[in-house]
Amino acid sequence: MTVDVVLIGRNEGERLVKSLASVTPQARRVVYVDSGSTDDSVANAKAAGASVVDLDMSVPFTAARARNEGAAALMAHGDPPDIVQFLDGDCIMTEGWLDTAEAAMRGDDTLGLVTGEQAELRRDASVYNQLSDFEWKRPVGEIEACGGNMMVRITAYQAVGGFNPEVIAAEDDEFCTRLRKAGWRLIRIASAMSHHDGNATRFSQWWKRAERTGHGFAQVGHLHPDYFVLERRRGWFFGLLLPLIAVFGAFLSLWVPLLVLAIYALSYIKTMRGLESEGLPSDEARHHSVFLTLSKLPNMIGMIRYHWRRISRAQMRIIEYK
Repeated sequence: MTVDVVLIGRNEGERLVKSLASVTPQARRVVYVDSGSTDDSVANAKAAGASVVDLDMSVPFTAARARNEGAAALMAHGDPPDIVQFLDGDCIMTEGWLDTAEAAMRGDDTLGLVTGEQAELRRDASVYNQLSDFEWKRPVGEIEACGGNMMVRITAYQAVGGFNPEVIAAEDDEFCTRLRKAGWRLIRIASAMSHHDGNATRFSQWWKRAERTGHGFAQVGHLHPDYFVLERRRGWFFGLLLPLIAVFGAFLSLWVPLLVLAIYALSYIKTMRGLESEGLPSDEARHHSVFLTLSKLPNMIGMIRYHWRRISRAQMRIIEYK
């Protein structure tokens, strides 16, 4: 079986240089898809030996669209791959990952997708990096979905029509959902796949990313009502219903907003204990719980933004947080 790589990015700078350096020694062929970078990303990709696809910026760009165009470039080659590894340009691939994942794919024809273990490159640089690192920690074995760093069998990719370019966030979850519904198996293997260089240092970055996440909950949930059910319910309840009750209830009694605050406090405590039970140190669990409790508000903003766009038939433009 042959494996090629699609690498996507936009203004990743030195992170892309490191990503290319980790990929090119392992890959037969690398296609880099650039989404309108204004730095040296394209020149750096060409210098590393990658083929470059420049997205037409007159059409709103999405990660899904970039991955599709990268895969199309590989398939247009005279010797197309059997498997494609998708990787984000802010990620460094672990040495030996392609061989390990390909072996897993080769040993089971029912597998449509294989992913691995990912970690944050500078985990303790900020609480936001810690949040991302914990987000990447997921059990191995059969999975429902994974992030955008994934190895996909070309026949499976083509069977479901690739990624949906209209989905601006959680496009990987949406793609995985269609793979599963088409009968393909998805697994995470106990092998290091990549390190993510999120470089999140500001509250505003975290807030925008949480908005983007909420948009993904709503859009993918609209396309697949059986997916992100709990996440959407939490968003409506903690991000909209409780704040409305607190505001309007205050006209009736000051006890109403105090009761709402008590509900948030209980949610915080429950989240903190859940994180501790999963092995997170107590001090980190306390900090993470603050952001996870607060995240329902930007999640809700993102969900409302999606439904407003859907109803008004506005374009689905990405929510940038870097």
